[in-house]
Amino acid sequence: MTTTAFKEPVRASSPDAAAREPRRRTRRLRRISLPYLLLLPALLLELLVHLVPMVIGIVMSFKELTQFYIRDWSRAPWSGLGNYRVSVDFDAPVGQALLHSFFVTVGFTLLSVALCWLIGTAAAICMQDTFRGRGLLRALFLVPYALPVYTAVITWVFMFQHDNGLVNHVLHDQLHLTGKPSFWLIGDNSFYALLTVSVWKGWPFAFLIVTAGLQNIPRELYEAAALDGAGMWQQIRRITLPSLHPVNQVLVLVLFLWTFNDFNTPYVLFGRAAPEAADLVSVHIYQASFVTWNFGTGSAMSVLLLLFLLVVTGAYLLLTSRGRRAADA
Repeated sequence: MTTTAFKEPVRASSPDAAAREPRRRTRRLRRISLPYLLLLPALLLELLVHLVPMVIGIVMSFKELTQFYIRDWSRAPWSGLGNYRVSVDFDAPVGQALLHSFFVTVGFTLLSVALCWLIGTAAAICMQDTFRGRGLLRALFLVPYALPVYTAVITWVFMFQHDNGLVNHVLHDQLHLTGKPSFWLIGDNSFYALLTVSVWKGWPFAFLIVTAGLQNIPRELYEAAALDGAGMWQQIRRITLPSLHPVNQVLVLVLFLWTFNDFNTPYVLFGRAAPEAADLVSVHIYQASFVTWNFGTGSAMSVLLLLFLLVVTGAYLLLTSRGRRAADA
C-alpha cells in the first residue's frame, strides 16, 4: 500500500511585504544611529577644544621651544626629556620655584575645598526645613556662583585695596582689629585674600549639590530618630552624613580638580605676577610660558600637573570604591 505525502504549498511573499522590508531596515538604522549623530558635534568640539591642544602641548614639552621659534614652533629643536629634567631639578632655581608653587597650591586647595564643603553642607542642612523666606535665602546663596568670575573677582580687588578698600575699612576703622591697614594683594596676606575669594565663589556649588542630595533622604528616618530621642547633632551624624557619602565623594573630587587648576581667580586678583605667598601652579606655568617665553618648559610643567592630577584622581577613586565595597559587604 502506497501513501502519498502531501506537502504544504509554499506561499509566495507578496510584493508589498517585500517592499516594506527595506523601509523597516532604514527606519531601524535611523533610530539606532540618531543618538550617535546627535553626539557627533559635541565630540568634534571636545576634540578640537581639549584633546588637540593637549596633544600639541605634550609634543611641545619635548621641544626646546623659546621665543626664537614662536613663528614656526615645529622647527624648534627636539630636547627629549630636557624640559622635564629642568622642571624637577629641585636644586636649581626653576625646580625650587615649581616645588614652592606646588606646596602653596596643595595647601590652598585643601583649605579651600574643606571650607567650601563645610560651609556648603552647613547651609544646605539649615535650609532643609521649610520656613518663611527660604526661597529668597537660597537664591542669595547662589549669587556668588552665578556671577561671572571676572566681575566677582574685580569687585574683590576693589574691596582689598589698601587705602579705600571695604575690608580695611571694616577691620581697621570700624572694628579696630588691626593696628594699621593691611596690604591684602601683596605679601603673605595675599594667600588669605586668595583663599577668601576662592571660598566665597566656591561654597555655593557645594551648597547646591548637597541640597540636591538631601532631597533623596527619606523624612521618615528623621522622624523615627526623633521618636527615639536623637537630637539634631545625632541625626546629622547618624543619618545625614552617611546618606550624603556618595554625593560627597563626587563633590570633593570636583572641588579639588577645579580649585587645583584655578587660573582665573589668581590671575584677575593679582595680575600676571602673583605674590610668592599666592603663587599657584596654574599661574606659575603661565609665567614660565608667557613671561619668560620658554614654552617648552611651561608645557613640561603642564604635563607634570596633568600626570599628578590623574594619579590623585585614580587613587581617590580606587580608595572610595574599596570603601564602598567594604561598606556594602
